[in-house]
Amino acid sequence: MEEFIKLDEVDKYNKLFGLETLHPLVSVVDLSKATRWPTRLKINYGVYALYLKDVKCGNIIYGRQSYDYQDGTIVAFAPGQVTVTELLEDVQPRAYGILFHPDLIRGTALGQEIKSYSFFSYETREALHLSEEERQTVMDCLHKIEAELEHAIDKHSRRLITANIGLLLDYCMRFYERQFTTREEVNRDIIVRFERLLDDYFDSDAPQREGLPTVRYFADKVCLSPNYFGDMIRKQTGQTASDYIQNKLIERTKEALLSTDSTMSEIAYGLGFQYPQHLSRMFKRVTGLTPGEFRTARD
Repeated sequence: MEEFIKLDEVDKYNKLFGLETLHPLVSVVDLSKATRWPTRLKINYGVYALYLKDVKCGNIIYGRQSYDYQDGTIVAFAPGQVTVTELLEDVQPRAYGILFHPDLIRGTALGQEIKSYSFFSYETREALHLSEEERQTVMDCLHKIEAELEHAIDKHSRRLITANIGLLLDYCMRFYERQFTTREEVNRDIIVRFERLLDDYFDSDAPQREGLPTVRYFADKVCLSPNYFGDMIRKQTGQTASDYIQNKLIERTKEALLSTDSTMSEIAYGLGFQYPQHLSRMFKRVTGLTPGEFRTARD
């Protein structure tokens, strides 16, 4: 039977697994110490959560697909995300992690930076796969946070806890960037597909039907979440996915200006712009010339 929980308190999670809560806003969890666990649990997250799994003991379903949460991998979730976790009834869970409430980091440096940790929006199939050395670094961070939680609360507690959570998240960002690099061949294939998809989109009647393409549109086509796709494109090309799309629009505009007699309005509508002046302003900002000046300069 599936249990459903609106996870807006870390204590709710601990009670599900028979774990102790040391702080109302943050908890380091060790599921090897769980005294009970649900076999199927649907969670609507109201807290931030990051898990490191050590052995195969179940799956996580996020969106419409189920993914085996492999040994030595990290997945992270942010408030507003919904997952279904399936655990084996006769296998003790072996996972570590941390859950923290947004109120813990509100007004802190981490609170201001939390949205920069884009891996909270990655899907589970884009989990972070750790080397043994990286796994130990993550565990060291979790142990430091846990030690601080076991310390009597004083005026330094919140700052030290949030600083160590920030350190953990910084390491995860570093490890994800390493993963992008080690998967360079696969990533190059995705960039080639992205380029082909861009051309296919503008060669079809999609711009007239759908308007300007979005990063999400192309991420869906290559089966990645928008955040992971965007981070991978930036890491591989040095530009954002949005800039990549914009550059394609500028290329297409230049081609149309030089090889056709189409008006700027016709070119803009053909590329999916609702208002031609938006394309004209973009063209001037990128090239330094108005479309008319560009066309005249090439005559």
